[in-house]
Amino acid sequence: MSPSSSAEATASDPLRPGDHIDAPAPAPPAPGGSKLGLAGWLRFLWRQLTSMRTAIVLLLLLAVGAIPGSLVPQRSSDPNGVIQVRADNPDLVWLYDALSLHDVYSSPWFSAIYILLFTSLVGCVIPRLAHHWRAMRAQPPRTPARLSRLVGFQTVPGDASDLDRAERVLRRLGYRTVRYGESISAERGYLRETGNLLFHIAMLAMILVVGLGSGFGYNGQRLVVEGRGFANALSSYDTFSSGQWFDDAALEPFSVQLDRLDVVYETENPNAVGAPIDFTAHVSVNDRGEQSDAQIKVNEPLGVAGADLYLISNGYAPRISVRDPSGEVVYDEFTPFLAQDDLMTSLGVMKLPDGLDEQLGLRGFFYPTAVELETGALASGYPDLANPVLSLQAFTGDLGLDAGIPRSVYSLETDDMTQIAGGESGTDALVLVPGQTVDIPGGLGTITFEEVRRYGVIDVHVDHTQTPVFWIALVLLVSLLASLLVPRRRMWVKVAGGRLELAGLARGEDPTLERAVDDLAKRLREDGGDADAGADADASATADSTADSAADPAADRAAGRE
Repeated sequence: MSPSSSAEATASDPLRPGDHIDAPAPAPPAPGGSKLGLAGWLRFLWRQLTSMRTAIVLLLLLAVGAIPGSLVPQRSSDPNGVIQVRADNPDLVWLYDALSLHDVYSSPWFSAIYILLFTSLVGCVIPRLAHHWRAMRAQPPRTPARLSRLVGFQTVPGDASDLDRAERVLRRLGYRTVRYGESISAERGYLRETGNLLFHIAMLAMILVVGLGSGFGYNGQRLVVEGRGFANALSSYDTFSSGQWFDDAALEPFSVQLDRLDVVYETENPNAVGAPIDFTAHVSVNDRGEQSDAQIKVNEPLGVAGADLYLISNGYAPRISVRDPSGEVVYDEFTPFLAQDDLMTSLGVMKLPDGLDEQLGLRGFFYPTAVELETGALASGYPDLANPVLSLQAFTGDLGLDAGIPRSVYSLETDDMTQIAGGESGTDALVLVPGQTVDIPGGLGTITFEEVRRYGVIDVHVDHTQTPVFWIALVLLVSLLASLLVPRRRMWVKVAGGRLELAGLARGEDPTLERAVDDLAKRLREDGGDADAGADADASATADSTADSAADPAADRAAGRE
């Protein structure tokens, strides 16, 4: 067929695919091309933005952009960490502010990536949805003129009367079929593109749910000593972060008390003695007047009024009381000490701005099972309470609480203070065991180590996106499997020269296409053999019946003569 006749055939046959092998080559562009106007440039930029390649790049940028949010303290979740980082790195403060590194997830550049990714996915999905809908409603394309050029071409015995049988076989294999004269065009695999589109729609839903749903959630942490509790109120939390659309009225009225915190340590394995095995917080919950007992374990949160309560940390809180020279109590609190190693050697700070003649700062270590090293220093030999000892250094002077600068309760600024016990003060550190009282140097008063209890840090987390995200993730997985595993292909069966010609064409990569054509040919041969055998059996039965009919009158006549 000449190029002109091929072009005429394509133009006169609307069902002939435009990308058919016999289609004429497109005309080369004119030299120099045409200049793009404003509309052309906008169209070009829109096509670039809505391409799948751009969406993938934006998705990678979003993942990379989230890294600083994990490495640099954020104002919304760790305000004390922000203060500390800026104090430790004053030369980098301008960089933190210029790039909004302390507010990554609400920064202009992160929001821009987020919005561009959403726009790219929307612009990519909507046209493909319309195209896929039209493709699903359209009939399979006409049979190519020469099937011998296609994948898996072969012939099987048959003629035009066998097309019905071939069509039944194709439909049993899940193909949509249509007749074009003495040929069948079949197509299957639209589930592949459906899965692909569903995957991208689920990605859009995930972005919307996470972006909008997280704006209504909140996260609060509270350090709770055994026997103490807290209420679900802003003033009760040590740290609190919430979404931008959070309303205080969304806080459900409940309270939690930590009755006991049990920690189980390894005692049998000599290579892991002291390693924690299990943590269990026994709590009492009051939810709108209904009292109940419950447990919180690591990775086993407790659900209360739509909130999930997690046990995220634990430690020791010695109860320390300080009295002035007259014996009046000026300080009596459980002070949390933060663990510094696996054996629960813990560091804590106490600040007494009032009640004594001078402001007093105490900094020291708590050893749950104190052992004395060869150097005379103390250390912890086991994380449980076997021989608790408290060692304190004392400082007098300005605690810096009146400067208007936020200070961490877990650190003590001693630049403007004088050390009066421990260190280079010339006076031994104050070493106490439970129930012991010692004098504060300088006649400031006395310190008593009353008792020690465990504390737990409870995280209250409300996230309205958990259930939708689970179902969206499930849809993502199923649709991804469909888009990867379902092949899209076309098959043709054509009568030519007293035989049936078979061939296939893949829409994309399909390494099993040739095997599929072989399978179709095998089925047609088997069905043809069964049909031929059935026809032979019917013919034989008809012949036998005719012979019997011819023999019966002769037998009747013989019987009559007898």
